Amino acid sequence: MRAQAMAPHIAERPVELLAEEEAKGELARLAIAIAHHDELYHAKDAPEISDADYDRLRQRNAAIEARFPELIRADSPSRRVGAAPAAGFSKVTHRVPMLSLENAFEEQDVRDFFATVRNFFRRPEDLARVAEDAIEIMAEPKIDGLSAALRYEDGRLVLGATRGDGVTGEDITANIRTLETVPERLAGHGWPDMIEIRGEVYMERAAFLAFNAERAAAGEQVFANPRNFAAGSLRQLDPSVTAKRPLKFFAYGWGETSAGFARSQAEALARFRDWGLSVNPHSRLCHGIAEVIAYHRDLAETRASLPYDIDGVVYKINDLDLQNRLGMRSRAPRWALAHKFAAEQAQTVMRDIMITVGRQGTLTPTAMLEPVTVGGVVVQRATLHNEDEIQRKDARIGDTVIVQRAGDVIPQIVGVVLERRPPGAEPYKFPEKCPVCDSLAVREPGMAARRCTGGLICAAQAVERLKHFVSRDNFDIEGLGEKHIGAFWQDGLIRQPGDIFRLKADVIAEREGWGEVSASKLIAAIDERRRISLDRFINALGIP
Repeated sequence: MRAQAMAPHIAERPVELLAEEEAKGELARLAIAIAHHDELYHAKDAPEISDADYDRLRQRNAAIEARFPELIRADSPSRRVGAAPAAGFSKVTHRVPMLSLENAFEEQDVRDFFATVRNFFRRPEDLARVAEDAIEIMAEPKIDGLSAALRYEDGRLVLGATRGDGVTGEDITANIRTLETVPERLAGHGWPDMIEIRGEVYMERAAFLAFNAERAAAGEQVFANPRNFAAGSLRQLDPSVTAKRPLKFFAYGWGETSAGFARSQAEALARFRDWGLSVNPHSRLCHGIAEVIAYHRDLAETRASLPYDIDGVVYKINDLDLQNRLGMRSRAPRWALAHKFAAEQAQTVMRDIMITVGRQGTLTPTAMLEPVTVGGVVVQRATLHNEDEIQRKDARIGDTVIVQRAGDVIPQIVGVVLERRPPGAEPYKFPEKCPVCDSLAVREPGMAARRCTGGLICAAQAVERLKHFVSRDNFDIEGLGEKHIGAFWQDGLIRQPGDIFRLKADVIAEREGWGEVSASKLIAAIDERRRISLDRFINALGIP
């Protein structure tokens, strides 16, 4: 509990300023958080944070471990890949683990990675092969899909499996057979008697948007992005459901094999093509670090024209002899690197600016956008942060704006396309009164935020404080989410925190969408949280 209570403050502290005890608590918090998000992403296909936010968690964990190696935990995320397979499918053990990849976010990260490769070797002939201007690297678009392994024996497909936690995956053979790009029998000749071919299952963007449109028209829940849709489709218990969804497969590697079949990554990809498997045509054999970085820049500029989502480039040392000698770390090979793209951007029209009021009265502007797909997610709103940001960007209603997904729950506006500004667009005037209670909205000297002075007479502040009170880090009352808090407030059932503990099952049961069973469960959940730790209680009250 102590580590959790300290986390909100320590989580923002630079790693170099952490004391040993604080670092220990942070590693405990990060291990729990990353395991939670791994489970959502790999086993349930329902991530609740962006890839950028997830990467930041892993980067912070790695930085703390590098500074305090004696504190590395047995359950460290750096020793784990993915998440355990879900129930519903039989388990498959990968005889050669399906490892994750080390990530790079800046060009310097890429140069540092290959400098580490050069430092691994000593013989002059080896150093010549890995020299910065000469090393052969296969650069492949990093498809944002679901990793899968296909086992062929005597050329026939006998098993399909997910990656799972890297060691144990799920048997999805019946589903993988429904993909047109997965051959039932390998073509050509020269394939080993047994080979496990690895690759990515994905869905093209146009097919995803069409399918989502059909679900929305039918009143069904839509998927957030093509990756989630592909993962959910591949893990259907009924293969006929998977067969109706246009999934595709790109081969990019291999695991266990009964015999060698190539001397380089480039040759291996060529063999895959000869055997009837799809290989990404945009993969490129590069010579030297400058060439791979140039390839990354080119692909970043043209990625929007690709029919599928990608989130970076994977670099693999081409020579398999060098790969084998470099070997593996605990969760990633030393011969491969994933170079992620910067947060994706798109342009759209800002139709309006909506002001919301937080639990402390802060007025926050949100851009209401013409819907636009950014990285496979349909974005309709984006944060403008505060009054100063609107003025600094000179964002006006009707402007064409640049939207960026940079790990925020709500994407952000990073700029305005001035040459597309419509005639008559007026500078935005930030409200001086609360849009909810009409109280004066004051901006204190030196502060970025303008705040409503209505306090608890402001319905927006009161509701937001109640939402904070029952949130996960505070009272954590199961079944009492933000939607129910808002509805109970609207109908006068609750006005202050104590009212939550005076709710009656018979009153709730009569409400639309509720019944005796669900109402009784909610009251039981509330009763369970009548006693909580002091630190949670203080935080729930909003006391810093």
